[in-house]
Amino acid sequence: MRMQSLLWILHLVNLTKAQDGVNILQHRRLSSVSSECRSGCATCSPLNGCLTCKSRFFFHLELDGIRQRGTCLASCPRGHYGRRSPGISTCTRCKADCASCFSQHFCTSCHPGHFLFRGRCESSCPEGLTENAALRECTECPAGCEVCTRRNVCTRCREDLYFLHDQCRLTCPRGFEADVQLMQCMPQNHCEVGEWSRWGSCIRKRRMRRLRGGEQTRTRRILNSSSVHGDPCPHVSEIRKCVIKKRRSRRL
Repeated sequence: MRMQSLLWILHLVNLTKAQDGVNILQHRRLSSVSSECRSGCATCSPLNGCLTCKSRFFFHLELDGIRQRGTCLASCPRGHYGRRSPGISTCTRCKADCASCFSQHFCTSCHPGHFLFRGRCESSCPEGLTENAALRECTECPAGCEVCTRRNVCTRCREDLYFLHDQCRLTCPRGFEADVQLMQCMPQNHCEVGEWSRWGSCIRKRRMRRLRGGEQTRTRRILNSSSVHGDPCPHVSEIRKCVIKKRRSRRL
């Protein structure tokens, strides 16, 4: 009833401003000609836009400078929901804290500073749920998780749990080891070494000066160091005994 009264007032305002000798009856005929109306309008006027809408369209008042003009839309704009009735279907504004809504009592998204929970926009989430600022909703986190972005994606665990692959764990699985500083499960690394080098020259030691015996050494590089609980590196150097060849004396 209120919307019908508003339409009638708009229609009367339009009629009173008719100029250039156009009488009231002619102006009423002009406003009812659908061919001159915007898409979706059943009746309209040059001054106020749509006055009534075709079937399945929603009537919506939009700002045109400092004035409001009627439009007929197939779906309501963001921040409004469609309200159907036998007389005229209208776009009704959502509650102040709703960015979009399905009905007067069911929000589908919230403005910044509010979080969606069961169709309502709350300033804080109930206990056990996380305030997700990115999605602007209350998110149910996995067990042991304090902050999550989605139901199965954790970003911060409880203090006594280890973080691994967006989940919180009491112990680290095989192939990982616990980092008690970061409280994370880190990949377990085993030492890897390269190939042995060639044996070095046979060098006489002090204790072997009177003998022809000596020692020679070979080494290999560490390619990948082990983690705390990974397999340690084997020996990377070896020493073996050798015999120093006697130099041949030169003849004059």
